[in-house]
Amino acid sequence: MYRELVKTVEDLGTPRILVVGDLILDRYVFGDAERISPEAPIQVLRVDYEETRLGGAGAVVNNLRALGAETDVFGVVGDDADGKELKGQLETIGADTKGILTSKDGRPTTRKTRFVGRAQHRIPQQVLRVDWEQPDDLADDDQSGVVTAFQRALTANRPDAVLLSDYGKGVLTAGLTLRLIEAARGAEAGVPVIVDPLRSADYTKYRGATVLTPNREEAQAASGVPLAGDDPETLDRAAATLLETLDLQALVITLDKAGAFLRRREEAAGSLVPTRPRHVYDNAGAGDMVVAVLALALAGGVEVRRAVGLANVAGGLEVEKFGVQPVTRQEMILDLMGEARRRGDKVRTTEGLLADLSRHRARGETVAFTNGCFDLLHAGHVAYLDFASRQGDVLVVGLNADRSVRALKGPDRPVSPQEERARVLSAIEAIDYIVVFDEDTPERLIEAVRPDVLVKGEDWRDKGVVGREVVESYGGRVVLAPLLKGLSTSGLLGRIRGRGEADEEPQGEAP
Repeated sequence: MYRELVKTVEDLGTPRILVVGDLILDRYVFGDAERISPEAPIQVLRVDYEETRLGGAGAVVNNLRALGAETDVFGVVGDDADGKELKGQLETIGADTKGILTSKDGRPTTRKTRFVGRAQHRIPQQVLRVDWEQPDDLADDDQSGVVTAFQRALTANRPDAVLLSDYGKGVLTAGLTLRLIEAARGAEAGVPVIVDPLRSADYTKYRGATVLTPNREEAQAASGVPLAGDDPETLDRAAATLLETLDLQALVITLDKAGAFLRRREEAAGSLVPTRPRHVYDNAGAGDMVVAVLALALAGGVEVRRAVGLANVAGGLEVEKFGVQPVTRQEMILDLMGEARRRGDKVRTTEGLLADLSRHRARGETVAFTNGCFDLLHAGHVAYLDFASRQGDVLVVGLNADRSVRALKGPDRPVSPQEERARVLSAIEAIDYIVVFDEDTPERLIEAVRPDVLVKGEDWRDKGVVGREVVESYGGRVVLAPLLKGLSTSGLLGRIRGRGEADEEPQGEAP
């Protein structure tokens, strides 16, 4: 599954997405907070530096741009320095900002300032947030201006999806939201509309959207169904209620560490789309990341359940970062590749291996390679593979196929067929990838892999390491691994078969 998701991410292309919503400027003030004020029982923040980031719908746009999407942004900012900075940041990342209007009625740009303190070099934590905002509904003229700009872009830019990011700051009024959904769904191509809603008991303004993505608390407030934890039955009732009353195609209820609950219109019941546990650093921005990836995937034609699975991955990566920061496709791909390996999905064809290694090398990671029969794993193998893994960032193991083992070891070997040997090797944490080869030597495989480091046992010092000339020809190196004395597969088989110490191979032989 994870390897399929990698291919899905790579094939997403560059869809165009129109983003409408509340644009927010996030300001962070960082400093040390190591003492209490003598004036009041509060922390004193000694400021080191400040920075601004895109927030609200702007953060969604930032996420989409980092993921490779083309974006057009629609919203309203104030006639002030914050509005100019916000618009400038959007232009810097390559977003089309022609749909951003400057309010003429004194409405300020929404700004959230977070004061972030460190104490004794520990992880920084927010100590205070201050908001400047005017969340009243947009003036009629501003609403008309947003709709006009949006309709123009629908016709001229032929988008693949529309994303509405509702932070309740006055842009997505009831009338405006319904007009946007109607325009998009009624367009010639029937553009899908993905909505990240605010918390409200009344979701009628989202009627007719394609997909709605409330969190657990928002879904409970809007559906009226009490949601106790992650009980599938109550989640399904809430989802069914919202699907029916709002005429949606699908509903995705985000559930933090539990993943998401998906219910599609044509289904008799919904189901959980799980995610793996993460080390949560900061929850800020996770919802924006989830809806951005969901919109990107749906715009790219991905089936909705798979799109939710990708959104789970991106949301998990986001909570491992501080503040609102984008996640890239490359980060998602490497995370999915890592999860595949953690679950024992390590066996590759040569072609698949080379594709995976190209991703690692794009990040500057080095590749170590070793090979062997690995028939009846013992402690010597484990120590050898652990050593080999420390010679590079990624360890590839070439595994002799059954025919190759018979040619090298005799007609009674291998004891375990190649599928079983590969499966056992997959459980060893030190190994990243396994590829089976049928030749008597791994030279052709080494030529294809072009490892940075070739690892063999020190017993090959005088025999000549196969592939040495190939690796050294392009500047790679060969490393000989120390061996545990008294351990060999033949010796182990001899003891099993009652031959005592009669070995066909020298003690301490490498795989």
